[in-house]
Amino acid sequence: MHRGMTAFSVALVVLLLGSGSCSHNMVPDNGGGSKDSAAVVSVSLSTDKSCYHPGDTVTFTSDALPSSAYVRYSHLAKTISETPLSAKSWTWVSPSVDFQGYLVQVLTKSGSTETILGTIGVDVSSDWGKFPRYGFLASFDTVSDADIAKVAARINRYHLNGVQFQDWHWKHHRPLAGTVANPSETWTDIANRNTSKTTIDSYISSLHKYGIKVTFYDLCFGALSDAAEDGVKDEWYLFNDRNHSSRNVLSLPKPMFKSDIYIVDPSLKGWQDYFADRVDDVYSVFDFDGFQIDQLGSRGTVYSYDGRNADLPSGFASFIRTMKSRQPAKRLVMNSVSRFGDKEIAETGKVDFLYNEVWDEDSDFSDLKDIIVRNSGFCDGNLKTVFAAYMDYDKADSKGYFNTPGVLLTDAVMFALGGDHLELGDHMLGKEYFPNANLKMDAGLQTKIVKYYDFITAYQNLLRDGTSFSDESAIDVSCLNGKMALANWPPSSGNVCVLATQKDNVQILHLINLAKADLLSWRDRNATMPEPALLEFPSLKFKTLKKVSAVWMASPDIDGGVPKRIAFNQSASSVTFTLPSLKYWDMVIIEYQ
Repeated sequence: MHRGMTAFSVALVVLLLGSGSCSHNMVPDNGGGSKDSAAVVSVSLSTDKSCYHPGDTVTFTSDALPSSAYVRYSHLAKTISETPLSAKSWTWVSPSVDFQGYLVQVLTKSGSTETILGTIGVDVSSDWGKFPRYGFLASFDTVSDADIAKVAARINRYHLNGVQFQDWHWKHHRPLAGTVANPSETWTDIANRNTSKTTIDSYISSLHKYGIKVTFYDLCFGALSDAAEDGVKDEWYLFNDRNHSSRNVLSLPKPMFKSDIYIVDPSLKGWQDYFADRVDDVYSVFDFDGFQIDQLGSRGTVYSYDGRNADLPSGFASFIRTMKSRQPAKRLVMNSVSRFGDKEIAETGKVDFLYNEVWDEDSDFSDLKDIIVRNSGFCDGNLKTVFAAYMDYDKADSKGYFNTPGVLLTDAVMFALGGDHLELGDHMLGKEYFPNANLKMDAGLQTKIVKYYDFITAYQNLLRDGTSFSDESAIDVSCLNGKMALANWPPSSGNVCVLATQKDNVQILHLINLAKADLLSWRDRNATMPEPALLEFPSLKFKTLKKVSAVWMASPDIDGGVPKRIAFNQSASSVTFTLPSLKYWDMVIIEYQ
Protein backbone atom coordinates (compact mmCIF):
# COMPACT_ATOMS: atom_id res chain seq x y z
CA MET A 1 0.00 0.00 0.00
CA HIS A 2 1.37 3.38 -0.94
CA ARG A 3 0.54 7.07 -0.78
CA GLY A 4 -2.57 8.54 -2.45
CA MET A 5 -4.40 6.94 0.41
CA THR A 6 -7.40 9.26 0.60
CA ALA A 7 -8.36 8.61 -3.00
CA PHE A 8 -7.23 5.04 -2.54
CA SER A 9 -9.56 4.40 0.36
CA VAL A 10 -12.58 5.66 -1.56
CA ALA A 11 -11.69 4.04 -4.86
CA LEU A 12 -10.84 0.69 -3.33
CA VAL A 13 -14.45 -0.16 -2.68
CA VAL A 14 -14.93 -0.21 -6.43
CA LEU A 15 -11.58 -1.76 -7.22
CA LEU A 16 -12.04 -4.82 -5.08
CA LEU A 17 -16.13 -5.43 -5.95
CA GLY A 18 6.78 -13.32 -26.69
CA SER A 19 8.60 -11.85 -29.47
CA GLY A 20 7.43 -9.00 -31.71
CA SER A 21 8.48 -7.56 -35.02
CA CYS A 22 8.20 -4.53 -37.26
CA SER A 23 8.71 -3.86 -40.95
CA HIS A 24 12.33 -4.20 -42.02
CA ASN A 25 14.11 -1.43 -43.90
CA MET A 26 17.07 -1.60 -46.26
CA VAL A 27 20.23 -0.62 -44.39
CA PRO A 28 23.92 -1.26 -44.92
CA ASP A 29 25.71 -4.07 -43.06
CA ASN A 30 26.71 -2.85 -39.62
CA GLY A 31 28.63 -5.79 -38.26
CA GLY A 32 26.12 -6.28 -35.48
CA GLY A 33 22.85 -5.63 -37.26
CA SER A 34 21.27 -6.61 -40.54
CA LYS A 35 22.14 -6.51 -44.20
CA ASP A 36 19.48 -5.90 -46.85
CA SER A 37 16.53 -7.58 -45.27
CA ALA A 38 13.21 -9.20 -46.01
CA ALA A 39 10.07 -9.04 -43.89
CA VAL A 40 10.41 -10.24 -40.33
CA VAL A 41 8.83 -13.59 -39.44
CA SER A 42 8.14 -13.68 -35.71
CA VAL A 43 9.25 -16.59 -33.56
CA SER A 44 9.10 -16.74 -29.78
CA LEU A 45 12.40 -16.87 -27.91
CA SER A 46 13.07 -17.40 -24.21
CA THR A 47 16.01 -17.91 -21.86
CA ASP A 48 16.31 -20.03 -18.73
CA LYS A 49 17.26 -17.08 -16.48
CA SER A 50 16.47 -13.38 -16.17
CA CYS A 51 20.16 -12.60 -15.68
CA TYR A 52 23.45 -14.49 -15.59
CA HIS A 53 26.83 -14.41 -13.94
CA PRO A 54 29.83 -14.02 -16.25
CA GLY A 55 30.73 -17.36 -17.75
CA ASP A 56 27.31 -18.91 -17.08
CA THR A 57 25.72 -21.10 -19.71
CA VAL A 58 22.63 -19.49 -21.24
CA THR A 59 19.95 -21.85 -22.55
CA PHE A 60 17.74 -20.51 -25.34
CA THR A 61 14.46 -21.99 -26.54
CA SER A 62 12.46 -21.14 -29.65
CA ASP A 63 8.94 -22.29 -30.45
CA ALA A 64 9.80 -22.80 -34.13
CA LEU A 65 12.94 -22.75 -36.22
CA PRO A 66 13.67 -23.30 -39.94
CA SER A 67 16.59 -25.56 -40.79
CA SER A 68 18.55 -22.66 -42.29
CA ALA A 69 18.51 -20.47 -39.16
CA TYR A 70 21.52 -18.77 -37.64
CA VAL A 71 22.04 -17.19 -34.23
CA ARG A 72 24.03 -13.97 -33.85
CA TYR A 73 25.29 -12.66 -30.50
CA SER A 74 26.05 -8.95 -30.32
CA HIS A 75 27.07 -6.37 -27.74
CA LEU A 76 25.81 -2.94 -28.75
CA ALA A 77 26.63 -2.72 -32.48
CA LYS A 78 29.40 -5.33 -32.54
CA THR A 79 28.95 -8.98 -33.42
CA ILE A 80 30.59 -11.34 -30.94
CA SER A 81 29.90 -14.55 -32.80
CA GLU A 82 27.48 -16.19 -35.22
CA THR A 83 26.68 -19.86 -35.76
CA PRO A 84 24.11 -22.07 -37.55
CA LEU A 85 21.28 -23.53 -35.48
CA SER A 86 20.16 -27.13 -35.74
CA ALA A 87 17.67 -27.39 -32.85
CA LYS A 88 14.98 -25.30 -31.20
CA SER A 89 16.98 -25.29 -27.95
CA TRP A 90 20.65 -24.40 -27.71
CA THR A 91 23.24 -22.99 -25.30
CA TRP A 92 25.77 -20.17 -25.22
CA VAL A 93 28.53 -19.57 -22.69
CA SER A 94 28.24 -15.93 -21.68
CA PRO A 95 31.34 -13.73 -21.89
CA SER A 96 33.50 -13.22 -18.80
CA VAL A 97 32.90 -9.46 -18.48
CA ASP A 98 30.47 -8.52 -15.71
CA PHE A 99 27.52 -6.13 -16.08
CA GLN A 100 27.01 -6.36 -19.82
CA GLY A 101 23.92 -6.49 -22.02
CA TYR A 102 23.62 -8.50 -25.23
CA LEU A 103 21.16 -8.80 -28.08
CA VAL A 104 20.68 -12.26 -29.54
CA GLN A 105 19.22 -12.49 -33.04
CA VAL A 106 17.83 -15.54 -34.80
CA LEU A 107 17.85 -15.07 -38.57
CA THR A 108 18.04 -16.66 -41.99
CA LYS A 109 20.14 -15.57 -44.95
CA SER A 110 19.59 -15.55 -48.69
CA GLY A 111 22.48 -13.95 -50.53
CA SER A 112 22.80 -10.42 -49.17
CA THR A 113 19.29 -10.52 -47.66
CA GLU A 114 18.70 -11.42 -44.04
CA THR A 115 15.37 -12.17 -42.40
CA ILE A 116 15.23 -11.54 -38.66
CA LEU A 117 13.09 -14.25 -37.10
CA GLY A 118 13.32 -13.06 -33.52
CA THR A 119 15.45 -11.29 -30.93
CA ILE A 120 15.95 -11.44 -27.18
CA GLY A 121 18.06 -9.53 -24.67
CA VAL A 122 20.50 -11.15 -22.26
CA ASP A 123 21.81 -9.57 -19.06
CA VAL A 124 25.15 -10.82 -17.73
CA SER A 125 25.30 -9.17 -14.32
CA SER A 126 26.37 -10.66 -11.00
CA ASP A 127 24.15 -8.32 -8.96
CA TRP A 128 20.62 -7.07 -9.59
CA GLY A 129 21.31 -3.61 -8.16
CA LYS A 130 23.42 -2.54 -11.13
CA PHE A 131 20.55 -2.71 -13.62
CA PRO A 132 17.34 -3.25 -11.61
CA ARG A 133 14.25 -4.34 -13.49
CA TYR A 134 11.69 -4.60 -10.73
CA GLY A 135 8.29 -6.27 -10.75
CA PHE A 136 5.65 -7.45 -8.32
CA LEU A 137 3.17 -10.12 -7.27
CA ALA A 138 -0.02 -9.23 -5.44
CA SER A 139 -2.35 -12.27 -5.16
CA PHE A 140 -1.48 -15.25 -2.97
CA ASP A 141 -4.67 -17.25 -2.56
CA THR A 142 -4.55 -20.86 -3.67
CA VAL A 143 -2.91 -20.91 -7.11
CA SER A 144 -2.15 -24.02 -9.14
CA ASP A 145 1.44 -25.02 -9.82
CA ALA A 146 0.77 -24.63 -13.54
CA ASP A 147 -0.46 -21.05 -13.13
CA ILE A 148 2.47 -20.15 -10.88
CA ALA A 149 4.83 -21.54 -13.49
CA LYS A 150 3.16 -19.45 -16.22
CA VAL A 151 3.40 -16.23 -14.21
CA ALA A 152 7.04 -16.88 -13.28
CA ALA A 153 7.92 -17.67 -16.91
CA ARG A 154 6.29 -14.45 -18.08
CA ILE A 155 8.16 -12.42 -15.46
CA ASN A 156 11.38 -14.08 -16.61
CA ARG A 157 10.60 -13.20 -20.23
CA TYR A 158 10.42 -9.56 -19.22
CA HIS A 159 13.95 -10.02 -17.78
CA LEU A 160 12.73 -8.78 -14.40
CA ASN A 161 15.52 -9.51 -11.93
CA GLY A 162 13.60 -8.57 -8.80
CA VAL A 163 10.00 -9.08 -7.64
CA GLN A 164 8.33 -7.63 -4.56
CA PHE A 165 5.50 -9.55 -2.86
CA GLN A 166 2.81 -6.96 -2.15
CA ASP A 167 0.12 -7.28 0.55
CA TRP A 168 1.14 -10.82 1.41
CA HIS A 169 1.45 -10.37 5.17
CA TRP A 170 -0.91 -11.08 8.05
CA LYS A 171 -0.53 -7.83 10.01
CA HIS A 172 1.70 -4.86 9.29
CA HIS A 173 3.28 -5.00 12.74
CA ARG A 174 3.43 -8.80 12.74
CA PRO A 175 3.77 -9.96 9.13
CA LEU A 176 4.23 -13.66 9.85
CA ALA A 177 1.03 -15.50 10.67
CA GLY A 178 1.60 -18.11 13.35
CA THR A 179 5.06 -18.72 14.76
CA VAL A 180 8.42 -19.71 13.37
CA ALA A 181 7.94 -23.19 14.87
CA ASN A 182 4.37 -23.46 13.63
CA PRO A 183 3.62 -20.96 10.82
CA SER A 184 0.04 -20.71 9.62
CA GLU A 185 -0.82 -22.37 6.34
CA THR A 186 -3.46 -19.75 5.50
CA TRP A 187 -4.39 -16.28 6.75
CA THR A 188 -6.08 -13.08 5.60
CA ASP A 189 -4.26 -9.91 4.59
CA ILE A 190 -5.22 -6.33 5.47
CA ALA A 191 -8.09 -6.43 2.92
CA ASN A 192 -9.33 -9.79 4.27
CA ARG A 193 -8.12 -11.62 1.16
CA ASN A 194 -7.13 -15.25 1.63
CA THR A 195 -3.39 -15.90 1.54
CA SER A 196 -1.66 -19.28 1.25
CA LYS A 197 1.80 -20.14 2.56
CA THR A 198 2.07 -22.83 -0.10
CA THR A 199 1.43 -20.27 -2.83
CA ILE A 200 4.06 -17.89 -1.46
CA ASP A 201 6.62 -20.69 -1.14
CA SER A 202 5.88 -21.87 -4.67
CA TYR A 203 6.24 -18.40 -6.15
CA ILE A 204 9.55 -17.84 -4.33
CA SER A 205 10.90 -21.18 -5.53
CA SER A 206 9.73 -20.62 -9.11
CA LEU A 207 11.26 -17.15 -9.32
CA HIS A 208 14.52 -18.25 -7.74
CA LYS A 209 14.89 -20.88 -10.47
CA TYR A 210 15.11 -17.98 -12.93
CA GLY A 211 17.71 -16.17 -10.82
CA ILE A 212 15.21 -13.53 -9.70
CA LYS A 213 15.50 -11.81 -6.31
CA VAL A 214 12.32 -11.73 -4.22
CA THR A 215 11.50 -9.17 -1.54
CA PHE A 216 8.64 -8.97 0.92
CA TYR A 217 6.65 -5.77 1.28
CA ASP A 218 5.69 -4.00 4.50
CA LEU A 219 5.48 -0.53 6.00
CA CYS A 220 8.30 0.67 8.22
CA PHE A 221 5.84 2.12 10.72
CA GLY A 222 2.43 0.44 10.55
CA ALA A 223 0.47 -1.19 13.38
CA LEU A 224 -3.07 -2.55 13.42
CA SER A 225 -5.71 -1.99 16.07
CA ASP A 226 -4.75 -5.11 18.04
CA ALA A 227 -1.03 -4.30 18.11
CA ALA A 228 -0.93 -3.92 21.92
CA GLU A 229 -1.83 -7.61 22.23
CA ASP A 230 1.26 -8.39 20.14
CA GLY A 231 3.63 -6.26 22.21
CA VAL A 232 3.52 -2.85 20.47
CA LYS A 233 3.80 -0.14 23.14
CA ASP A 234 1.71 3.02 23.36
CA GLU A 235 4.78 5.24 23.55
CA TRP A 236 5.99 4.04 20.12
CA TYR A 237 3.18 5.71 18.17
CA LEU A 238 3.09 9.06 16.39
CA PHE A 239 0.42 11.56 17.37
CA ASN A 240 -1.42 14.53 15.90
CA ASP A 241 -0.90 16.57 19.08
CA ARG A 242 1.84 17.11 21.65
CA ASN A 243 -0.25 15.55 24.41
CA HIS A 244 -0.44 12.14 22.68
CA SER A 245 -4.22 12.10 22.80
CA SER A 246 -4.80 11.48 19.06
CA ARG A 247 -2.81 8.81 17.26
CA ASN A 248 -1.83 9.45 13.64
CA VAL A 249 -3.76 6.94 11.55
CA LEU A 250 -4.41 5.87 8.00
CA SER A 251 -8.14 5.22 7.94
CA LEU A 252 -9.43 2.37 5.77
CA PRO A 253 -13.03 1.43 4.98
CA LYS A 254 -14.58 -1.33 7.06
CA PRO A 255 -15.58 -4.13 6.96
CA MET A 256 -13.57 -4.49 3.78
CA PHE A 257 -10.36 -3.94 5.75
CA LYS A 258 -9.63 -5.66 9.02
CA SER A 259 -8.20 -2.51 10.63
CA ASP A 260 -7.01 1.03 10.18
CA ILE A 261 -3.23 1.43 10.16
CA TYR A 262 -1.77 3.39 13.07
CA ILE A 263 1.57 5.08 12.48
CA VAL A 264 4.57 4.28 14.66
CA ASP A 265 7.71 6.39 15.05
CA PRO A 266 10.25 4.52 12.85
CA SER A 267 13.20 6.15 14.66
CA LEU A 268 12.55 4.58 18.07
CA LYS A 269 14.93 1.83 19.12
CA GLY A 270 12.19 -0.07 20.89
CA TRP A 271 10.08 -0.24 17.73
CA GLN A 272 13.09 -1.03 15.54
CA ASP A 273 14.16 -3.90 17.76
CA TYR A 274 10.60 -5.21 17.97
CA PHE A 275 10.12 -5.07 14.22
CA ALA A 276 13.58 -6.46 13.42
CA ASP A 277 12.55 -9.52 15.45
CA ARG A 278 9.40 -9.82 13.35
CA VAL A 279 11.50 -9.54 10.17
CA ASP A 280 13.78 -12.29 11.49
CA ASP A 281 10.66 -14.44 11.87
CA VAL A 282 9.78 -13.84 8.21
CA TYR A 283 13.25 -14.83 7.04
CA SER A 284 13.18 -17.93 9.23
CA VAL A 285 10.07 -19.21 7.47
CA PHE A 286 10.26 -17.79 3.94
CA ASP A 287 13.22 -17.70 1.56
CA PHE A 288 12.93 -13.99 0.78
CA ASP A 289 16.06 -12.20 -0.40
CA GLY A 290 15.17 -8.88 1.15
CA PHE A 291 12.69 -6.31 2.42
CA GLN A 292 10.76 -3.78 0.30
CA ILE A 293 10.19 -1.02 2.86
CA ASP A 294 7.26 1.32 2.40
CA GLN A 295 6.07 4.63 3.84
CA LEU A 296 3.11 6.93 3.15
CA GLY A 297 4.76 10.21 2.19
CA SER A 298 4.53 13.31 4.34
CA ARG A 299 2.22 12.97 7.34
CA GLY A 300 2.26 16.68 8.01
CA THR A 301 3.32 17.76 11.49
CA VAL A 302 3.29 14.78 13.82
CA TYR A 303 4.63 14.28 17.32
CA SER A 304 6.30 11.59 19.34
CA TYR A 305 4.78 10.39 22.60
CA ASP A 306 6.88 12.87 24.60
CA GLY A 307 5.71 15.83 22.46
CA ARG A 308 8.73 16.25 20.17
CA ASN A 309 8.25 17.08 16.49
CA ALA A 310 8.88 13.82 14.66
CA ASP A 311 11.53 13.82 11.93
CA LEU A 312 10.28 11.04 9.69
CA PRO A 313 13.02 11.16 7.01
CA SER A 314 15.72 10.76 9.66
CA GLY A 315 13.62 7.99 11.16
CA PHE A 316 13.54 6.20 7.81
CA ALA A 317 17.33 6.28 7.62
CA SER A 318 17.68 4.97 11.16
CA PHE A 319 15.18 2.19 10.45
CA ILE A 320 17.05 1.15 7.30
CA ARG A 321 20.37 0.97 9.16
CA THR A 322 18.85 -1.19 11.88
CA MET A 323 17.32 -3.60 9.36
CA LYS A 324 20.66 -3.90 7.56
CA SER A 325 22.67 -4.40 10.74
CA ARG A 326 20.31 -7.16 11.86
CA GLN A 327 20.37 -8.99 8.51
CA PRO A 328 23.44 -7.76 6.58
CA ALA A 329 23.10 -10.36 3.81
CA LYS A 330 19.54 -9.37 2.99
CA ARG A 331 18.69 -6.74 0.38
CA LEU A 332 16.83 -3.52 1.16
CA VAL A 333 14.81 -1.16 -1.02
CA MET A 334 12.76 1.73 0.37
CA ASN A 335 10.04 3.75 -1.26
CA SER A 336 10.36 7.53 -1.48
CA VAL A 337 6.79 8.79 -1.94
CA SER A 338 6.71 12.07 -3.87
CA ARG A 339 10.42 12.47 -3.02
CA PHE A 340 9.69 12.43 0.74
CA GLY A 341 12.80 11.23 2.55
CA ASP A 342 14.67 10.58 -0.69
CA LYS A 343 17.94 12.15 0.45
CA GLU A 344 17.98 10.40 3.81
CA ILE A 345 17.14 7.02 2.26
CA ALA A 346 19.81 7.30 -0.43
CA GLU A 347 22.54 8.51 1.89
CA THR A 348 22.27 5.47 4.17
CA GLY A 349 24.22 3.55 1.53
CA LYS A 350 22.22 0.48 2.58
CA VAL A 351 19.65 0.23 -0.22
CA ASP A 352 20.29 -1.60 -3.48
CA PHE A 353 18.70 1.08 -5.66
CA LEU A 354 16.40 4.09 -5.32
CA TYR A 355 12.64 3.65 -5.58
CA ASN A 356 10.42 6.64 -6.27
CA GLU A 357 6.65 6.44 -6.16
CA VAL A 358 5.59 9.40 -8.30
CA TRP A 359 2.31 11.29 -8.06
CA ASP A 360 0.71 14.52 -9.24
CA GLU A 361 3.58 16.61 -7.85
CA ASP A 362 5.82 14.94 -10.45
CA SER A 363 3.33 14.21 -13.21
CA ASP A 364 5.20 15.72 -16.16
CA PHE A 365 7.73 13.87 -18.29
CA SER A 366 10.25 16.55 -17.34
CA ASP A 367 9.84 15.72 -13.64
CA LEU A 368 11.19 12.23 -14.23
CA LYS A 369 14.56 13.57 -15.33
CA ASP A 370 14.62 15.94 -12.35
CA ILE A 371 14.17 12.97 -10.00
CA ILE A 372 16.94 10.96 -11.64
CA VAL A 373 19.34 13.92 -11.53
CA ARG A 374 18.42 14.56 -7.89
CA ASN A 375 18.86 10.90 -6.97
CA SER A 376 22.20 10.72 -8.71
CA GLY A 377 23.42 13.65 -6.64
CA PHE A 378 22.69 11.79 -3.41
CA CYS A 379 24.90 8.82 -4.31
CA ASP A 380 27.44 10.03 -6.90
CA GLY A 381 25.42 8.24 -9.56
CA ASN A 382 26.02 4.83 -8.00
CA LEU A 383 22.37 3.88 -7.46
CA LYS A 384 19.81 3.46 -10.23
CA THR A 385 16.23 4.74 -10.05
CA VAL A 386 13.06 2.66 -10.27
CA PHE A 387 9.78 4.55 -10.75
CA ALA A 388 6.58 3.21 -9.23
CA ALA A 389 4.31 5.05 -11.64
CA TYR A 390 0.71 4.00 -12.23
CA MET A 391 -0.59 4.35 -15.78
CA ASP A 392 -4.17 5.12 -16.85
CA TYR A 393 -4.94 5.82 -13.19
CA ASP A 394 -8.52 7.08 -13.55
CA LYS A 395 -9.46 4.53 -16.18
CA ALA A 396 -8.31 1.79 -13.79
CA ASP A 397 -11.39 2.46 -11.66
CA SER A 398 -13.23 0.19 -14.08
CA LYS A 399 -12.36 -2.75 -16.28
CA GLY A 400 -10.79 -2.33 -19.70
CA TYR A 401 -7.43 -2.18 -21.45
CA PHE A 402 -4.35 -0.06 -20.96
CA ASN A 403 -3.73 2.62 -23.57
CA THR A 404 -0.72 1.33 -25.48
CA PRO A 405 0.61 4.71 -26.71
CA GLY A 406 0.64 6.14 -23.18
CA VAL A 407 2.41 3.12 -21.74
CA LEU A 408 5.07 2.95 -24.46
CA LEU A 409 5.81 6.68 -24.47
CA THR A 410 6.18 6.68 -20.69
CA ASP A 411 8.46 3.66 -20.83
CA ALA A 412 10.47 5.25 -23.64
CA VAL A 413 11.08 8.37 -21.53
CA MET A 414 11.89 6.47 -18.34
CA PHE A 415 14.21 4.03 -20.11
CA ALA A 416 15.96 6.72 -22.14
CA LEU A 417 16.58 8.60 -18.89
CA GLY A 418 18.25 5.49 -17.46
CA GLY A 419 15.40 4.55 -15.13
CA ASP A 420 13.19 1.52 -14.68
CA HIS A 421 9.39 1.33 -14.45
CA LEU A 422 7.74 -0.86 -11.83
CA GLU A 423 4.72 -1.94 -13.87
CA LEU A 424 4.81 -5.68 -14.58
CA GLY A 425 4.09 -8.82 -12.60
CA ASP A 426 1.05 -11.06 -12.48
CA HIS A 427 -0.65 -8.15 -14.32
CA MET A 428 0.20 -4.56 -15.28
CA LEU A 429 -0.19 -1.87 -12.61
CA GLY A 430 -2.80 0.86 -12.83
CA LYS A 431 -3.20 1.70 -9.13
CA GLU A 432 -1.16 1.94 -5.93
CA TYR A 433 -3.29 -0.90 -4.60
CA PHE A 434 -1.34 -3.60 -6.40
CA PRO A 435 -4.07 -6.30 -6.38
CA ASN A 436 -6.20 -4.06 -8.64
CA ALA A 437 -6.14 -5.82 -12.00
CA ASN A 438 -9.02 -3.99 -13.68
CA LEU A 439 -6.98 -3.06 -16.74
CA LYS A 440 -5.37 -5.63 -19.01
CA MET A 441 -2.76 -5.43 -21.74
CA ASP A 442 -4.22 -6.13 -25.16
CA ALA A 443 -2.37 -8.46 -27.52
CA GLY A 444 -0.50 -5.60 -29.18
CA LEU A 445 0.82 -4.18 -25.93
CA GLN A 446 1.76 -7.65 -24.68
CA THR A 447 3.95 -8.08 -27.75
CA LYS A 448 5.45 -4.60 -27.69
CA ILE A 449 6.26 -4.51 -23.98
CA VAL A 450 8.44 -7.60 -24.33
CA LYS A 451 10.50 -5.82 -26.98
CA TYR A 452 10.91 -2.77 -24.74
CA TYR A 453 12.30 -4.92 -21.94
CA ASP A 454 14.54 -6.79 -24.39
CA PHE A 455 15.81 -3.38 -25.48
CA ILE A 456 16.68 -1.99 -22.04
CA THR A 457 18.38 -5.30 -21.25
CA ALA A 458 20.41 -5.50 -24.45
CA TYR A 459 21.42 -1.81 -24.37
CA GLN A 460 21.79 -1.32 -20.62
CA ASN A 461 25.41 -0.25 -21.05
CA LEU A 462 24.35 2.77 -23.09
CA LEU A 463 21.21 3.53 -21.12
CA ARG A 464 22.27 2.99 -17.50
CA ASP A 465 26.01 2.44 -17.18
CA GLY A 466 28.04 5.60 -16.59
CA THR A 467 25.93 7.60 -19.03
CA SER A 468 25.47 11.30 -18.31
CA PHE A 469 23.07 13.92 -19.60
CA SER A 470 24.42 16.25 -22.26
CA ASP A 471 24.11 20.00 -21.99
CA GLU A 472 20.94 20.52 -24.03
CA SER A 473 21.98 24.03 -24.97
CA ALA A 474 24.94 22.51 -26.82
CA ILE A 475 22.82 20.01 -28.78
CA ASP A 476 21.76 21.18 -32.23
CA VAL A 477 19.85 18.66 -34.32
CA SER A 478 17.36 19.47 -37.08
CA CYS A 479 15.31 17.66 -39.70
CA LEU A 480 16.27 18.44 -43.29
CA ASN A 481 13.29 16.97 -45.15
CA GLY A 482 10.36 18.14 -43.03
CA LYS A 483 9.44 14.68 -41.76
CA MET A 484 9.48 15.81 -38.13
CA ALA A 485 9.71 18.85 -35.89
CA LEU A 486 12.47 18.46 -33.32
CA ALA A 487 12.95 20.17 -29.97
CA ASN A 488 15.45 19.50 -27.23
CA TRP A 489 14.49 18.35 -23.75
CA PRO A 490 12.20 19.11 -21.96
CA PRO A 491 9.30 17.75 -24.04
CA SER A 492 7.16 20.36 -25.78
CA SER A 493 3.86 20.17 -27.62
CA GLY A 494 3.90 19.16 -31.27
CA ASN A 495 7.54 18.04 -31.35
CA VAL A 496 9.70 14.98 -31.39
CA CYS A 497 11.71 15.33 -28.20
CA VAL A 498 15.50 15.02 -28.38
CA LEU A 499 17.01 13.75 -25.14
CA ALA A 500 20.79 13.85 -25.37
CA THR A 501 23.15 11.71 -23.29
CA GLN A 502 26.79 10.80 -23.60
CA LYS A 503 29.21 8.10 -22.55
CA ASP A 504 32.94 8.04 -23.15
CA ASN A 505 33.47 9.04 -26.78
CA VAL A 506 29.87 8.51 -27.82
CA GLN A 507 26.98 10.94 -28.26
CA ILE A 508 23.51 9.41 -27.85
CA LEU A 509 20.38 11.06 -29.19
CA HIS A 510 17.06 9.66 -27.99
CA LEU A 511 14.22 10.66 -30.31
CA ILE A 512 10.86 10.30 -28.52
CA ASN A 513 7.80 10.88 -30.67
CA LEU A 514 5.59 13.19 -28.62
CA ALA A 515 4.47 15.16 -31.67
CA LYS A 516 0.82 14.14 -31.21
CA ALA A 517 0.81 13.98 -27.40
CA ASP A 518 -2.36 15.43 -25.91
CA LEU A 519 -0.61 16.10 -22.59
CA LEU A 520 3.04 16.22 -21.58
CA SER A 521 2.31 13.97 -18.61
CA TRP A 522 3.49 10.42 -18.19
CA ARG A 523 0.37 9.50 -16.20
CA ASP A 524 -2.11 9.44 -19.11
CA ARG A 525 -4.74 9.31 -16.36
CA ASN A 526 -7.73 8.93 -18.67
CA ALA A 527 -5.94 6.81 -21.29
CA THR A 528 -6.22 9.45 -24.00
CA MET A 529 -2.63 9.60 -25.29
CA PRO A 530 -2.93 9.29 -29.10
CA GLU A 531 -0.81 6.88 -31.10
CA PRO A 532 2.11 8.69 -32.73
CA ALA A 533 2.36 8.72 -36.51
CA LEU A 534 5.03 6.59 -38.17
CA LEU A 535 7.66 8.99 -39.50
CA GLU A 536 9.57 7.35 -42.34
CA PHE A 537 13.06 8.21 -43.57
CA PRO A 538 13.63 11.47 -41.66
CA SER A 539 16.90 13.14 -42.69
CA LEU A 540 18.72 14.71 -39.76
CA LYS A 541 21.56 17.17 -39.34
CA PHE A 542 23.57 17.15 -36.14
CA LYS A 543 26.05 19.94 -35.55
CA THR A 544 29.44 18.81 -34.29
CA LEU A 545 33.06 19.82 -34.74
CA LYS A 546 34.31 16.38 -33.74
CA LYS A 547 35.33 13.78 -36.30
CA VAL A 548 32.64 11.09 -36.53
CA SER A 549 33.72 7.49 -37.06
CA ALA A 550 30.30 5.80 -37.13
CA VAL A 551 26.57 6.41 -36.80
CA TRP A 552 24.17 3.66 -35.86
CA MET A 553 20.73 3.35 -34.33
CA ALA A 554 18.48 0.89 -32.58
CA SER A 555 14.83 0.97 -31.59
CA PRO A 556 12.50 -1.37 -29.72
CA ASP A 557 9.99 -0.52 -32.47
CA ILE A 558 12.17 -1.71 -35.37
CA ASP A 559 13.17 -5.33 -35.94
CA GLY A 560 13.25 -6.24 -32.28
CA GLY A 561 15.98 -3.73 -31.47
CA VAL A 562 18.55 -4.93 -34.03
CA PRO A 563 21.36 -2.34 -34.32
CA LYS A 564 21.66 -0.69 -37.73
CA ARG A 565 24.64 1.17 -39.08
CA ILE A 566 23.56 4.41 -40.74
CA ALA A 567 25.36 5.96 -43.72
CA PHE A 568 26.38 9.56 -43.01
CA ASN A 569 28.07 12.59 -44.54
CA GLN A 570 30.25 14.92 -42.52
CA SER A 571 31.19 18.52 -43.14
CA ALA A 572 33.40 20.76 -41.05
CA SER A 573 30.54 21.59 -38.69
CA SER A 574 27.91 18.86 -38.92
CA VAL A 575 27.01 15.30 -39.77
CA THR A 576 23.90 14.35 -41.77
CA PHE A 577 22.14 10.98 -41.98
CA THR A 578 18.75 9.40 -42.65
CA LEU A 579 16.96 7.08 -40.26
CA PRO A 580 14.70 4.21 -41.37
CA SER A 581 11.74 5.47 -39.32
CA LEU A 582 10.51 6.72 -35.96
CA LYS A 583 7.41 5.36 -34.24
CA TYR A 584 7.78 5.82 -30.48
CA TRP A 585 11.50 5.81 -29.67
CA ASP A 586 14.75 5.70 -31.63
CA MET A 587 18.20 5.69 -30.06
CA VAL A 588 20.85 7.21 -32.34
CA ILE A 589 24.52 6.63 -31.48
CA ILE A 590 27.22 8.90 -32.90
CA GLU A 591 30.70 7.52 -32.33
CA TYR A 592 33.65 9.90 -32.44
CA GLN A 593 37.19 9.08 -33.47
